[in-house]
Amino acid sequence: MTPTTANETMLIVTSLAYILSAMLFIFGLKMLSSPETARRGNLVSATGMFIAVIFTLIRAGLDFKWIAVGVAIGAAVGVLAALKVKMTGMPEMVALFNGGGGLASMLVGWSEFHAHPDQTVVFILVSVFLAVLIGGMTFTGSVVAWGKLSGNIPSRPILFPGQQIINGGLFVITLGVGVLFCGSFYPSISAVYVPTAVILSLVIGIVTVIPIGGADMPVVISLLNSYSGLAACAAGFAIGNNILIVAGGLVGASGLILTNIMCKAMNRSLTNVLFSGFGSHEAAGGAGGAEGTAQSTSPQDAYYVLEAASSVVFVPGYGMAVAQAQHVVRELADLIEANGAEVSFAIHPVAGRMPGHMNVLLAEANVPYDKLVEMDDINQTIDTVDVCIVIGANDVVNPAAREDEGSPIYGMPIIDADKARNVFVLKRSMASGFAGIPNPLFYRSNTRMIFGDAKATIEALVEEFKS
Repeated sequence: MTPTTANETMLIVTSLAYILSAMLFIFGLKMLSSPETARRGNLVSATGMFIAVIFTLIRAGLDFKWIAVGVAIGAAVGVLAALKVKMTGMPEMVALFNGGGGLASMLVGWSEFHAHPDQTVVFILVSVFLAVLIGGMTFTGSVVAWGKLSGNIPSRPILFPGQQIINGGLFVITLGVGVLFCGSFYPSISAVYVPTAVILSLVIGIVTVIPIGGADMPVVISLLNSYSGLAACAAGFAIGNNILIVAGGLVGASGLILTNIMCKAMNRSLTNVLFSGFGSHEAAGGAGGAEGTAQSTSPQDAYYVLEAASSVVFVPGYGMAVAQAQHVVRELADLIEANGAEVSFAIHPVAGRMPGHMNVLLAEANVPYDKLVEMDDINQTIDTVDVCIVIGANDVVNPAAREDEGSPIYGMPIIDADKARNVFVLKRSMASGFAGIPNPLFYRSNTRMIFGDAKATIEALVEEFKS
């Protein structure tokens, strides 16, 4: 076989591998739409990416030995992350993964320019610039999101006078640099614009995420996920890699769709999320009648109500993740169900710190998928529910969103937990949630607060059922 024939054969084999990878990406994304098939969908998509990377490296002439070394290192990092990272740390890890994707795309675009500094095709130059710009802002934006989620940076919106004007000015300057870069065909001049675009993109990532409060982090995470896909797509165009274009396009589009769903779940526009500084003026927001005396009870007294209930709904929130209570919650649900009651789990789309956070936690505890009920469905019947147990959720059950026009979250769809016949709220204290807004649910006549660690409270209820 001549070298030319061998190259043509390798090109055909690689193209077929890319087609297979693209099909696996699409099937994997489809399977991610259901909790029942999401885990397999993730594996299918990962297999597609594995095939694409391997054949790309082989076609590039990389020695099998180094490919094996790369696979071993990547697998070790993945296994270590899966074993070491706590479920409460998943949002932070997702944020860092998004940032890693953005950084990789930025470096690909930057290196592509240096590999071909005499490039004069405008389309390629535009792709290089977009890969650098979107990738850079995804990287630093994700790092800031990680800092806010982990508590290393204050989760409240960080605002300063003239912030939006400064941010707008940075965007205009960056676009100007992009126009000059794409319109200049002199490598010596263009070489100046690329590092400038890198620096500006890194700064833009910081200034666009820093004003966003912790309550909006699920939207930010999904948006940054979309950015990482778009950056990869631009990098794919820059280096002429079809599978990178397809994969990046799929991630970018799915991330935008998810972002839109999250915004609708909060009844807010993306513009409002990005520029309103939500949560910075919570003290001025209405309290929604959050006055009075909260009534507390003990797990032992709550047991008698649960023991007599015929229907129970759990509303999980980030507090359940912090307490690592998902396993004992499932055990309690099993006991309640064995006692003859109907049990379900109401999931708010933005509960937790990332999209699908509660679904992941409950799946870890092997809660049956058919027990998970979406917000709109549970709200249709919640007034017939005997007991609603709110575990560490706060903002997503705040009736001020429905009743108080002065509340910052007014208009946001919530789970109508306050309409259940009895409500148990498991919290450590009366403190507000991540959005910093008082919750009138705590003072309703049908609500009883059970203070303490959620896991310890649920364990006490389990012991009552077993005794």
